[in-house]
Amino acid sequence: MRVHRFHQHTRLGRRREDAFPFFAAAGNLQRITPPELGFRIVTPAAEMKEGARIQYSLSLFGIRFQWLTEITRWDPPHEFVDVQLRGPYRQWIHTHTFREDGDGTLMDDVVDYALPLQPAGEIIAPLVALQVRRIFAYRTRAIARLL
Repeated sequence: MRVHRFHQHTRLGRRREDAFPFFAAAGNLQRITPPELGFRIVTPAAEMKEGARIQYSLSLFGIRFQWLTEITRWDPPHEFVDVQLRGPYRQWIHTHTFREDGDGTLMDDVVDYALPLQPAGEIIAPLVALQVRRIFAYRTRAIARLL
């Protein structure tokens, strides 16, 4: 299985203790996801904590699907990790870390993902990488606007 890695740094203009609660509110994920993905949280009032499972509905490349994730690590205000249990990827592990950076916070997003239908799935790897970068670029702009 070939695992791809996406890594992005985002500087937040708030201290870690003030920024982390924004990401601890599951509903904010919808606010920072590009609207054309039709992203909706299916799990009502999901509480972010280790072991929490959150189901989403979204559309990717015109295909509507369900995505189920589990929070496998929850260490506020330092880090949390969500892992896809069911969804479009063969593997999706998203680690969010938050570090003090002067009067703000440096947030790192690291996503390790593998595509389905190996080895043929690798044909679309460049397109998927482009889509992941585009989604995270949108998130960066939305976070700056909302925080």
